[in-house]
Amino acid sequence: MKAIVYNGKKNVDVENVEDPKIEKSDDIIIKVTSTAICGSDLHLIHGMIPNMPKGFRLGHETMGIVEEVGKDVVKVKKNDRVIIPFPVACGHCCYCEHGQFSQCDNSNPNGEAGGIFGYSNTFGGYAGGQAEYLRVPYANVGPTIVPEELQDEQVLFLTDVLPTSYWGVDIGGVKRGDTVVVLGCGPIGLTAIKWCILRGANRIIAVDNVGYRLKHAASYKGVETVNFEDYDNTGEYLKEITNGGADVVLDCVGM
Repeated sequence: MKAIVYNGKKNVDVENVEDPKIEKSDDIIIKVTSTAICGSDLHLIHGMIPNMPKGFRLGHETMGIVEEVGKDVVKVKKNDRVIIPFPVACGHCCYCEHGQFSQCDNSNPNGEAGGIFGYSNTFGGYAGGQAEYLRVPYANVGPTIVPEELQDEQVLFLTDVLPTSYWGVDIGGVKRGDTVVVLGCGPIGLTAIKWCILRGANRIIAVDNVGYRLKHAASYKGVETVNFEDYDNTGEYLKEITNGGADVVLDCVGM
């Protein structure tokens, strides 16, 4: 099959690689129908994440059709259409039982965090989904069947973007009447803005330096935009226009 692989800093290629196989009884193999590039994939190709061997398959935002199932898989069956959340999680450790799947105690023998698809040996060494096929371990936990009437483009963001942006808004404690500053207007920032609107934030200020992203953010009713290149000290400017600072600041850039 073909896959996108890491071959060194700023060196990513499409190559023919070995097809994935069922390795454990609760694995599945999916035929990938849609996948996406995450901003954090850029951290990989810029050499910011350690333990990235050459030939490592990238990608952690993936969905597709179940092709093969291990004998102990009961949650999904062959031909089901599923999304694959980016954390690899066992479902039964202390962290998973408390809903903290990204901190799974059993999916990553190489570090303190849980496993992540396509994100280096530091995060478990799981091959990623920017490929024609993907092996999904712990298939009774992560894969989720999606309705056939929904197109891939309508549900693909459920693999990472929507839950990640919601989590940021949730742990930030955004509530009705708040003033919120959102740093970064990529997919995470833009969806975080929508969650803030749904939560009733009174004032939302979106910050970026990319024109089309700021234009998109401004298309949401009532959202203010700030291009940080227009100011010598954007932080001081934000303090000034918010009379001392926002109630919540969401960093949707990372690194």
